[in-house]
Parts: sequence; C-alpha cells; structure tokens
Amino acid sequence: MAEHPPSDQTPAGAPAEQAAVDRHWRRLALAAVGVAVAVGGLLGFVIIPAGQREHSHLSMDAAMRRAAGLEAGSPAHPQPPAAINSLPVSQVSWDPAIMQRLAAGNTARGAELAGQVCAACHGETGLSVTSAIPSLAGQTSYAIYKQLHDFRTGARVQPDMTAVAQSLAVGDLASIAAYYAAASQQYAALGMRDLSGETEIVRVAWEGDTRRRIPACMSCHTNGVGGPIETPALLGQNREYMAAQLNAYASGARKNDVYGRMRDISRRLTPHEREQLARYFQGTL
Repeated sequence: MAEHPPSDQTPAGAPAEQAAVDRHWRRLALAAVGVAVAVGGLLGFVIIPAGQREHSHLSMDAAMRRAAGLEAGSPAHPQPPAAINSLPVSQVSWDPAIMQRLAAGNTARGAELAGQVCAACHGETGLSVTSAIPSLAGQTSYAIYKQLHDFRTGARVQPDMTAVAQSLAVGDLASIAAYYAAASQQYAALGMRDLSGETEIVRVAWEGDTRRRIPACMSCHTNGVGGPIETPALLGQNREYMAAQLNAYASGARKNDVYGRMRDISRRLTPHEREQLARYFQGTL
C-alpha cells in the first residue's frame, strides 16, 4: 500500500513554507507584469496620442482610437505624391565605344565642332579668353567629356554650356573632348606653372589635413596619379573659375561630383582657403 506524504509537505515533497514563498514570488511576478502592461497601455494609448494629436489636428478621442487600431488613418493627412524624378548626380557611362573614341586622340569632327561652338570662349587650343571660363588645355579627354555630358543631361547646369551640350550628340561630345585633349598637349598651359602660396595652403594642396578629413588636392587633381579618370587637372587653371566652383560645391549649387566628394571637401575648407587654393593652383607662367 502506497504511503502518503506528511500533511505538512506539498505533493512534490517541498516543505509548506517553501510553497508559501513560491506563492509570494508568483504574486510579485504577476503584479510586475500587470504594472508593465498598464504602463505600456498608458504610453501607447494615452500619452503618445496626446503628444501627436496637436501636430495631426486630431481630437484626443480620435488619436486614442487610431492608436488602438479602431480607426484608420496614418499619417493623419495624405501625403502628396512626389513629382520630381530622382536622378544620379552624373549619368556618364564609360562604355567601350566612348572609351575608344576618347582614346583615338585628335579627330576631324572634333576640330570642326570646336571651331564652331567652343573656340569663341575656350580658345582654339584650349586657352580661355577670360578668367571666369576654364581653360581646357592640359585636361584629359575623360575630364572634358564628363563635364560636357553632365551639362547635356542636366547634372551640371550653366545656361550657355547646357544649351551647347544639349545641341550636340553624345558622340560629338566625345570628339570635342578628344580634340582638345590632343591639340593642347603642345602648349604650356595647365601643369606648366610656378606655384607659390601660404604655408598652410601648400600643405592642404599637397598633404591635406587629416584632422579635418581633407585629402590632398594633388592626390587626385593631376594627370596620371591614379585617381578617377574624369578628375580634372588644376595646375594652371584660372583662379576666378576655380574659386567659383569650390564655392558652388560648398553651397550645394553644383552637385555633379560622384559620391559628393567635392561638396564634402569644399564645405570643410574655409572661404579663405578656397580662394587661396584657387590662387595657388593658377600659379604664374
């Protein structure tokens, strides 16, 4: 015949005192869960709706019903559909046909087009007629083509250049770029200057400023250093033009730089540094 546990023990064999302690902790756990649920309900259905209703122009009752899922409507006011198409900052495509045309050097078609639409401002050999207009002499065909293509697609905007680029086919842009890159090699234009400037400006140009996360300008902006192939050379470029472009990048008015690199760097430079870097890179013959 099976033995029954003593009356002062639970069926599991634990003392009656332990069972009482267990009941006490169970009650505390239930109370803690109840408090958490109550606080969560108060936050979710009262406090947060009360804070949102003013911005959404709702009554407290309507805000609470929406929080409980009893009334549809989020956001409170339907948002108008975006009417602006999102476009990349540059739509240049370095496809084989363009690369081959750029690598071909001087072309008769490029010389013809340059004489018709470019020489009046940029010069027949790429030396511009005014400091506000960039010289093309010494630039690679990739650098020239990239900017022409950006003007054509609207990634970069300047009324005169936009009109010219949009009037030409993509292949014509490549022919012009190849012509200027080849025709200007015999002239002492970009890259053939004596440079002088403030010590700190020279340091930023050649070494950068790691504290402000500013890379050296010359780590990219000279031909053949291994930077992006479309990066323009700076040595000998017109001061007024360079200063205007640095300021445009800093303000966000110009934004055809891939990954926003130039906008980020220009914003880290002071207005004085932007002006002095432009003066330094122009140099003197």
